[in-house]
Amino acid sequence: QGLLVDSGGGSVQAGGSLKLSCSASGYPLTSYCAGWFRQAPGNQREGVAVVNTGNTTFYADFVKGRFTISLDHTKSTLILQMDNLEPEDTARYYCAVDCAIYRGRIMWSASTKWGQGTQVTVSS
Repeated sequence: QGLLVDSGGGSVQAGGSLKLSCSASGYPLTSYCAGWFRQAPGNQREGVAVVNTGNTTFYADFVKGRFTISLDHTKSTLILQMDNLEPEDTARYYCAVDCAIYRGRIMWSASTKWGQGTQVTVSS
């Protein structure tokens, strides 16, 4: 049984930056689609960015050019660098492994494993 631990959330003003980290144990990140989802109150959980096997990356349109996903040099920590944050980015962000990309959207399934989440709040 693996474990994902999210960290790095906080409160910033619009235009600011945050870096989220997800420490993975028991899940070799290079063997999975691994990424970040977010959920704001009253909204469905949505995919933000993923790293696929082969180290290819995929971003939701609403974060392209602002967010960067990567693995650290140990390949056991998933990082999401978030720049030029907008109030609409306010949500709880969740690290996940075992995701997929389908018809241009980042998807999760019943087999997806989740971190506990970290709150990101962006004020205008």
